Amino acid sequence: MPQAEQFEVLVVGSGTGGKLMAWHMAQSGRRTAVVERRWIGGSCPNIACMPTKNEISSARVAYLTRHAAQFGTTAGPVAIDMSAVRKRKREMVDRQVAAHLQKYKASGAELIMGSGRFAKPKTLEVTLNDGATRVLSADRVFLNLGTHAALPNVPGLDAARPLTHVEALELDHLPSHLLIIGGGYSGLEFAQAFRRFGSNVTVIESGPKIMGREDLDVAQELQRILSDEGIEIVAGAELLQVRGRSGEKVSLVVRTRSGERTIEGSDILVSAGRIPNTGGIGLKEAGIELDDRGYVRVNERLETSAPDVWAIGECAGSPQFTHISEDDFRIIRDNLAGNARSTRDRIVPYCMFTDPPLARVGLSEAEAEHRGIVARVVKMPMNSVLRAQATDERQGFMKALIAENDDRILGFAMIGAEAGEVLAAVHTAMLAGLSYLRLADAAFAHPTMAEGLSPLFSQVPPHPIQRIRSKTA
Repeated sequence: MPQAEQFEVLVVGSGTGGKLMAWHMAQSGRRTAVVERRWIGGSCPNIACMPTKNEISSARVAYLTRHAAQFGTTAGPVAIDMSAVRKRKREMVDRQVAAHLQKYKASGAELIMGSGRFAKPKTLEVTLNDGATRVLSADRVFLNLGTHAALPNVPGLDAARPLTHVEALELDHLPSHLLIIGGGYSGLEFAQAFRRFGSNVTVIESGPKIMGREDLDVAQELQRILSDEGIEIVAGAELLQVRGRSGEKVSLVVRTRSGERTIEGSDILVSAGRIPNTGGIGLKEAGIELDDRGYVRVNERLETSAPDVWAIGECAGSPQFTHISEDDFRIIRDNLAGNARSTRDRIVPYCMFTDPPLARVGLSEAEAEHRGIVARVVKMPMNSVLRAQATDERQGFMKALIAENDDRILGFAMIGAEAGEVLAAVHTAMLAGLSYLRLADAAFAHPTMAEGLSPLFSQVPPHPIQRIRSKTA
């Protein structure tokens, strides 16, 4: 083994939290190295968030063009060129990678492309992508290992060579009938995009409903919207066997409450969860413990079981969102600077970028009930929002949870156009600890989607103390 090169900071993985930590440390004058196997900047700009939203936007253009007559525009036949869709996506990714390389150069952090394995605590042996070997040792180590797509253990599935999100984003042709295993957020985004490009799409979900972590009314509304676009959703389906090969001809044998059925298609996309990239890299040799799911075991400050080693993002079991990986970086940065912060009671917002999108923050009704929290719930259809009426984007609803005995906003969900932007207003109010009455009485600009927050929160019933007083009076 070559002699170890000494660094002050070593970051393993260049995802969002990792690269921010590397740039911050390097700009602070510390000798910093980042080891990355393939994706410069991590999965988000290369194979996940950014490229999927790029292709979703292309699919929306196809959808609007087909429905141009609704807007008073006459359009001819619509044809989809998936190679052009892919080219547009690739150009966006190339711009992102170039920007990342410039940031590395400006920060002074050294980006090392290769695969690493810990030989001992805080010492990483790296096999470079060109075949050479380097050994890196550091005073502080930050793990930003990420996750990869899980492949269910179903007879015939592996042999069928199914697509994951990585391969789906590289398709230069349109599947005639795409079978998607998994009715979660990523699977549903791909389902709608490929349906709008022109594929027949069937979603197979093992749970009783799509989007298992969402309230039933949210799942039902999204299923109605997707079904109206011609997407078949088969929930409560146990996948028994896969035959054929993806890209040619495939069939799935599933068991539902009504019995077994065979679903035929041309391609399979697996979107059935994630597995942390923690195996086979010597974490045990480095003194780094894993939990029973294979994620790095961390405390609320994201410290691992090994001294001066932290874990960031998905590999630490943090919610699997880019913005949370960024927040993980801030928590570690601030603690190192002597400003106490933790992951405890973090308010986590997120969006699913279907059309219309789903946006949510805080507690759902089911989560509140599970925790024994009594809440006042208000709900309003998007058709009641004047902006939605003006643009004829009337699908969906807004819903909020308010504490029973005070005026705190506990949670918010919205299915509707511009839901992510509306979410930001509610999230900000929750971070500030504002009463829901501040939103009920706010003079939001007209006509915006956020304007709907005022009538929504104006419907909140008074809490019990107010009701008792009103009866006494």
